Amino acid sequence: MTRDEALTQLNVQPQTLYAYVSRGRIERRADPADPRRSLYRGSDILELAARRARGRRQSSVAASTLAWGEPVIPTAIATVRRGDLVYRDRPATALAEHMGLEDVAALLWGQPAAAIFPEALAAGNAFHALADLADRGRSSLGRPPAKLAAEGARCVAAMAAAFGAVGAGPIHRRLAAAWALDADGEDRIRRALVLLADHELNPSTFAARVAASTGAAIPACVLAALAALSGPRHGGAGAALESLLIETTAVGADAAIERWLASGRNLPGFGHPLYPYGDPRAKALLATIQPDGQLAALRDAVADTLGLEPNIDYALLAIMHRHALPPRSGFALFAIARTVGWVAHALEQVAAGDIIRPRARYQGKN
Repeated sequence: MTRDEALTQLNVQPQTLYAYVSRGRIERRADPADPRRSLYRGSDILELAARRARGRRQSSVAASTLAWGEPVIPTAIATVRRGDLVYRDRPATALAEHMGLEDVAALLWGQPAAAIFPEALAAGNAFHALADLADRGRSSLGRPPAKLAAEGARCVAAMAAAFGAVGAGPIHRRLAAAWALDADGEDRIRRALVLLADHELNPSTFAARVAASTGAAIPACVLAALAALSGPRHGGAGAALESLLIETTAVGADAAIERWLASGRNLPGFGHPLYPYGDPRAKALLATIQPDGQLAALRDAVADTLGLEPNIDYALLAIMHRHALPPRSGFALFAIARTVGWVAHALEQVAAGDIIRPRARYQGKN
């Protein structure tokens, strides 16, 4: 936005706008057409305007935290900042160029020794594997972080084994061996695991932190998070996208999109509330692979009809199709990688020492 547009949107004086810039709340850049003028990041201004409109009443602020709203829990693990996913102040897309999931675990956990995930026996169901670990687990309260991180490492190994990973070594190689991938496929799996390791305070991560705040064992925290991830409005987005693609194949992309929107459903695989300019995770993966066929037709039709870009679910499906991965492998990658983030947040919550216990706003008759 120009200065005048920003002032109008915020309804403030120029000095207030400049104060927001100096405090880092609004990004300012030189106008390419005229370096003497400044442009202001529109998403920063719209977010700030929305906060001002809500006011600062306690109930209003509390209510705004529940759905893509105000930041509510302090963390040094990860955030989405100006359209980019950041792990401990480092862009996740840059880390995906050279890191493996083990390296990300070391970064997010602050426990290098625990970043080597042990070999785990094959298990047919992730819930069963984690429930067994949780049943034998000990409370996280008062225990050294290194011990808790070691339990987290066992959770990652168990999750990977439950989805078919075999042998020892880096997780992406275990999966590549199980799925008979070539070198390109193995590298794409490695990148995907890094990009999926954490995503700030999403529903499953919040569930992990709530469990950790009670002193639950680390495997129990991961089990709580997996339960939240299993919901169709969280980890189930990939399955919904596959359904949309099947419909695209049957009736064409335009008709499938029209039917989907007419039913009142959000279009899976495209757009993201935290990324108004496109999901950087999807861009990083799609830079290594070019979707074709109906998947490409769907992408083009969505761009033409809605102006939305692919998100991470679309990119994962593109990888699945290119390398003929087994069903639900997209969900598997999410669950395996995100276990690293869940453990990181559980460790951070245990260290904070606070119980998460919000209040409900009663709406009964009396």
